[in-house]
Amino acid sequence: MTALGKLKYGFMKDVGAPALLGLADVGKGKRIPRPNPHFGPPLKCAERLKEIMTRHYYLSRYTKGAKPVAWVTSGAPVEMLRPFGFYTIYPENHGALCGARKMGPELCAIAEEHGYHPDLCSYARIDLGVGLSGKTPVGRLPKPDLLFASNNICQTVAYWYKALAHQWKIPLILFDTPYNFESIEDVDIAYMVRQLEEMIPQLEEISGRRFHQTKFQEILLLSRDTSALWGEVLATMKARPAPMTIFDAFVHMAPVVSLRGLPVARDYYSLLLSELKERAANGIGAIARERKRLMWDNIAIWYKVRDFAHLFAERGMNFVTATYTNAWAETISYLDDADPLRSLAKVYSLVILNNNLNHRLNLMERLVGEYGVDGLVIHSARSCKPYSVGQYDIKRLLMERLGLLSVVIEADITDSRAYSEEQTLTRLEAFFEALEN
Repeated sequence: MTALGKLKYGFMKDVGAPALLGLADVGKGKRIPRPNPHFGPPLKCAERLKEIMTRHYYLSRYTKGAKPVAWVTSGAPVEMLRPFGFYTIYPENHGALCGARKMGPELCAIAEEHGYHPDLCSYARIDLGVGLSGKTPVGRLPKPDLLFASNNICQTVAYWYKALAHQWKIPLILFDTPYNFESIEDVDIAYMVRQLEEMIPQLEEISGRRFHQTKFQEILLLSRDTSALWGEVLATMKARPAPMTIFDAFVHMAPVVSLRGLPVARDYYSLLLSELKERAANGIGAIARERKRLMWDNIAIWYKVRDFAHLFAERGMNFVTATYTNAWAETISYLDDADPLRSLAKVYSLVILNNNLNHRLNLMERLVGEYGVDGLVIHSARSCKPYSVGQYDIKRLLMERLGLLSVVIEADITDSRAYSEEQTLTRLEAFFEALEN
């Protein structure tokens, strides 16, 4: 780190970023969005979220010489990085943004031209495509000093990050989490704790900073509060009508994924929760006429979020819960600042994708009851095999146990080349008809 780099970063944080956001406000002028008869009033917090994420990506351009940079997988224990001042970038979060901006096919194709297979996770292909081309909707991403990954979500991230480490000749730290076939044993916890302990001197060397236990515990509490608040945000959708939709939650989950362990994320969810509680108390729904309540399984189809929001709202159908958004709150109760490393091992090893299918089935049964779910939409994601495996069995078992109607949509999280509009609409029309009868 250099004095000039820190000075430049500080200037852009205190002057450049506020000026950028001020120009954006001027650019908006006094445009008033036209009301949509199928939706309730938009969330006021949406503007604050946009400011937070715009500032996050903008400042990342000026980290060179000021802060060490880490690229992090969504399931990695980022709390280990925060005491060392790492500026964190989440390629999956960035991949979702690229998908929403309809850049997925272009960036995936770049990776494929360099030999990466089309069946590879499209988050990985997008990220590799960005690395090979420099193309991104956020202007520029900083080159990392460290790659930090965990295989608790899939094995692909290990090979993906190894490819990046080889390309850039930078260190990779991989947190290996044993799969939970029935229960996590003490020997598994001990194995993960040793890994976390061994990370500390590595992180000290890469960052040039010493580890401080007090700072670490403060970060753990911030992370716990942020994820707990996110869980409360999701719980507001138990209200009838629900004050937001899962399509809103797909967007508003950005801070809990990529800014977890920082005050800005906790403060944002306090604000969002307050707004949602007020809406629920006043009977203000996310959609104008909530007649049916649905659950979503798997990652969002990012390039179809807006279209699906309109399609379902027009029919009075609101998604009120999802296995995907729930994942960021489900295990946070294990976090204990009095036993930080052991509790982190539990938090990150017991996530839904590192757990057995019985756990997932029981979780979905519980969500159906708590949120009053009438139907289930299952996204079978071509490039996310760990999340998609077993979905047809889950569909059958939920029908047998609960009589829950469901439909499977075959698509991809960001690569629209794997999506068929005609096939999807045909399946959904049959699903709508079954729900109405």
